[in-house]
Amino acid sequence: MSLIFLMGNMVEIGDVAPDFTLKAQDKSEVTLSSFAGSRVILSFYPAAFTGVCKNQACSINEQHSALGTTDVQVLGISVDAPFSNNAFREANQINYPLLSDVHREVISAYGVTFENFAIDGYTVAQRSVFLVEADGTIGYAWYADNPGIEPDYSALFAHINDGN
Repeated sequence: MSLIFLMGNMVEIGDVAPDFTLKAQDKSEVTLSSFAGSRVILSFYPAAFTGVCKNQACSINEQHSALGTTDVQVLGISVDAPFSNNAFREANQINYPLLSDVHREVISAYGVTFENFAIDGYTVAQRSVFLVEADGTIGYAWYADNPGIEPDYSALFAHINDGN
């Protein structure tokens, strides 16, 4: 089995963030453009209930809560079903929506697909984090070379704090 990370068209700083509407863990629909005027952290993770994904979700949750501002929203995105995301959210007391990209349209639009994750033919989100600025452009972009690497949370939140 080989791992394939397709990153040829990853969005970059300054690009307009591709809009999307996805189902949240509670089966409500969440649309990125509905947050226009606010900054939004997009936290892509490969799979719920894996160790690094738990660390990523919980670290972003804790640091976001510590900001003490409602000017920055967080959306977690994986290819998991809403039911899995809901169980993952509840088990880890995550305060932000976890969205299901089961058709892989958003991970493709952002250029963060990772093929053959644990099973040949299984495509997931490459671990990555983007900050969508209030004007809808990408202000911060980070991706992992492999799914075992965690985001640089300090750099992400330093960028957020510098922009406030």
